[in-house]
Amino acid sequence: MTKFSAPWPHVSVISVIDILLVAMIIYGFLALIRGTRASLMLVGVAGLGLAFYLSRLGNLAALNWLISTLLPYTVFALIVVFADEIRQALARLGRGLTLSRAMGSEADAYDDIVLASNLFCQNQTGALIVIEREIGLRTYIESGVPLDAHLSYDLLATIFRPSAPLHDGAVIVQNDRIAAAACFLPLSMNPVLSTQLGTRHRAGIGVTEETDAIAVVVSEETGGISLAVAGKIERDLSVEQLRDRLGELLRRHLPPSTLPTPITNGSEVLDIEPESLRGSPPRPVDSRLNQEADR
Repeated sequence: MTKFSAPWPHVSVISVIDILLVAMIIYGFLALIRGTRASLMLVGVAGLGLAFYLSRLGNLAALNWLISTLLPYTVFALIVVFADEIRQALARLGRGLTLSRAMGSEADAYDDIVLASNLFCQNQTGALIVIEREIGLRTYIESGVPLDAHLSYDLLATIFRPSAPLHDGAVIVQNDRIAAAACFLPLSMNPVLSTQLGTRHRAGIGVTEETDAIAVVVSEETGGISLAVAGKIERDLSVEQLRDRLGELLRRHLPPSTLPTPITNGSEVLDIEPESLRGSPPRPVDSRLNQEADR
């Protein structure tokens, strides 16, 4: 150790910790802006910095004077340009330092969202459901129609019925209540998103870029179920995958008993649906089973 540390006599444990902390901050910043429009802006800022260095190196008086005049205002310009990224970083830092978690929100049952997503997937009904976590969604709630109603499968199915006046917009869920419907959400401006994603998917991604909310999106064209969280989207999920992901994100176990379960009766198979799905169209049953039941 003595021979190893001899070429760096001024390196201490504090210096190593300092360097590691700076490296972690730089890595976190680069990971935060990766795949966003801020990455391109960062390239432009690096280009301006290179121009300032070359102007000093080459004694370019006019260019050096111009950059030196504009340099004090670049800090304010960066704050304006990277406002969304700064807000997102501070929100993540606050979530990491907060000891009191909203356990009530995570402990609530969201089985009705899974059931409703299953119905929307089968009927190819467009839907956008946003689940609030730690960061409040009051701004978006005020843009819609306030409901403050208990979260239920029937209410979600009614809201997103194509003929319903509130189906065009997002439903925001707070704890076990539907706070508002027909809410307007910010659209994601991420340039790397697929062109196949429509307005509903971009709105779901946009709200997760601004907050820590979870967005469940059902496509009206394909009936595919997607889950957006932290500005990223997971597409074409099955109902079971949606259940597992919600359980992971909400830190609770969602039992699979509420989904339709096939029950065998001899050689025949009957699909028994949960009580909340009784309003859906009846499924055909073999006439032989009806005859056996009449006996």
